Formats: sequence, structure tokens, C-alpha cells
Amino acid sequence: MNLTNGHLFWPTTTAPLTVPKIKPKAHYDVIIIGAGMSGALCAYELTKQGYDVLSIDKRHLAEGSTSANTGLLQYSNDIMLVDLAEQIGEEDAVLFYRLCEQAMQDLTTLATSLSRNTDYIERPSIYYASTAEDVPRLQKNYTLLKKHGFEVAYLDRQALANEMPFKKEAALKTYGDAEVNPVKFVQALFSDAKHDIVEECEVTATYSEETQVRVETSKGTFHAKHVIHTTGYETPVVGKRIGAAIHRSYVVVTEPINEQLWQDDALIWETAHPYLYIRTTVDNRLIIGGLDEDIAVPPTDKAIQQHAEKLLKEARELFPSYDLKAAYAYGATFGESYDNLPFIGEHPTKKRQYYLLGYGGNGTVYSMMGAKMITSFIKGKEPVGAHIVRLSRTNGVR
Repeated sequence: MNLTNGHLFWPTTTAPLTVPKIKPKAHYDVIIIGAGMSGALCAYELTKQGYDVLSIDKRHLAEGSTSANTGLLQYSNDIMLVDLAEQIGEEDAVLFYRLCEQAMQDLTTLATSLSRNTDYIERPSIYYASTAEDVPRLQKNYTLLKKHGFEVAYLDRQALANEMPFKKEAALKTYGDAEVNPVKFVQALFSDAKHDIVEECEVTATYSEETQVRVETSKGTFHAKHVIHTTGYETPVVGKRIGAAIHRSYVVVTEPINEQLWQDDALIWETAHPYLYIRTTVDNRLIIGGLDEDIAVPPTDKAIQQHAEKLLKEARELFPSYDLKAAYAYGATFGESYDNLPFIGEHPTKKRQYYLLGYGGNGTVYSMMGAKMITSFIKGKEPVGAHIVRLSRTNGVR
């Protein structure tokens, strides 16, 4: 399955990571299927705790959806806290937001410990009301966030105008978020996680046996005590996604802008669905994304060009003083669950097989959360909040 099309930006910012050729062992503690963001975080977490790990990918490291990852890291979700509370109850909704907040803190701590630069920079986020009709819901969300102690500020029209070069009726400003170069980040994780890696190796089947899992691949058969499926938006090797949809989205990356940008280079997104998002890069470009479509395959070159112009038009309306010229434009496949929650946990019937599918705009944050959770599962411990994202819920994996 092709996951991207167009002129990708992130792979141009760094050379590919050279993976040593190895002869894999017949048995490991853990085999991770997928070498993108989720797989990299799992590999790092498990190897640091002494597990013997093998990572397998049918492509090269970070060549799948990671190459088109937005690199926006936020504890806030595609679903507002107030809406999630109506969906699963206030207690669990707050717990889930707390887990996302902790995952952001874990990512920040992790980024500072890696041996390679990842362009990880802490940023605030600006979440603005797309229309005046969205303001009351935004206010309710602010009230609930504030009630539970999340660091958030409410900006009315004047306060927002004081911080940003555009006018909207209201916005929330959150803190503790960040931006990252996702390809550099995955490379750094794999560089520091000392374990076996096999690229260009397709997993064809997995079988839960009495005391281990058998993994059939294009390069032979391997065994492990545990297997983690981190296959992202690809069709799972085994199991079936329930309550998930695969869409596509568009991104344009501008030429560097020769002037100072907005306050704190905050991450920008909006209440509309699908939403527009904008972030900066270390070399003063804008990454502008959105215009999601309910189509599972990447767009054609013609569609990418048409949507890139639309994205630039929307960005120019927000920032009329900037000279915005496209340098890169691409489209990518992404997944969303119907309940806006990731799929994390052990398969309901396939023992010792775990899934970490971080569907949604918060994918990297979910991946950090999931890497911690699955490590706890492998240790025989039930992680806090596992019931919220379990695979056996109405939306899950069967």
C-alpha cells in the first residue's frame, strides 16, 4: 500500500540512517512489526529496559507515514475535552487527557536524552474558533480544562490580536506542546536503541502458540515471546480494524520566509473539521496542512498541486504580509478511529500479540503513551488508562 505521494519535505532534511546487515536470531523477547514512529518508540522503551528486540519493516526506517508526519506534538486532541467527556464520561476523558499530557512530558525528556539532533522545540499552541458559532463550545472546553488544572489561557478577539497577526473571535492557548522533525526523531530513536533491525522484510503471518508467537516473513521464520504490531495505516498483518477510517490529507511546505514570524512560533490549528494547521520549521518555513478527504489512497500529482494552492490561499488570508511560495507539496494517507481514540493493547484472542495504532492528529503522542503501556503489559502489569484504549472496545481490533 502506498502511503504518500508528491515532493516530501522531511526526507530532504537528513540522510537515511544506515542499518547494519545482520543475521537475525531465531528467537527474541519482542518482535516489533513496523519501523515508523510507533515502532521506534516501542523499540527504544523496550531495549532501554533490557529486552532483546527485533524490528522488522517491509520498507526502510521512517519511509512510511513517518515521512509525512506533521511533527506537531500536542496534548490536546482532535476531540475537545468537553466532547470526549460527553462520549466516555468526564473522569475517563480527563484521565485520557492526563495521559496525553504525560506523554508530551515523556517526549520532551526523551528528546533531550537522544544522541542525535531532532529539531525538537517546545512550543505553545493556538487553537482558534473557525467561526463565531464555535466560540461557546471553545469557552466550555476552556472551563473544563481549567477546572481540572490543565495549563490553558482563553484569548478573546483583542487578546488574540495582540499575539497573532490575524483576527479571529477567540482561541485557546495551551502550553507544554512541541514541534519535531519526525524523520530525524525516528532515526535518533533507532540509533540509540541497540537492537536488531531487518529492513525490506515483509511479515506475511503471525501465529500465537502456547508459549511464543511465530512470525512468518519474506526472509524466514522468527519467534518471540511477544509481538507488537505498529503497522500504522497499513492493513494489519493479522486482525481487523473495527471503527476506523483511512483518509488522505494534503501538505504544502513554503520556501524560507525572510522575516520574523508570529509570537513564540506557536503551533496553530482550528475548531473546524477537517481543520487547517500551520507550524514553522527551524529554517523559517511554514508547514501548512489540511483539506482532508474521505479517500484511502494518496492523491495524484494534479490533486496535490490543486490542494497546495488552496492551502496557500488559506494561509495567505491569515498572514497577508508573508510572501508564501510553495517549495514542497504532497499528500498522505492517515487513519482516524470513530471515537477519536487510539488502539493500544493486547489482541482479544491472539495472546502475546499487542497493537499500537495511534490513529488521529495526535499520533506521535499516542505512540509515546502506547510504548509505555505495552511495556507495562509485557511486564505483566495493567497500565493506568488501558481500559480507555483497549482493543476489545466497540472501536478496536478483532
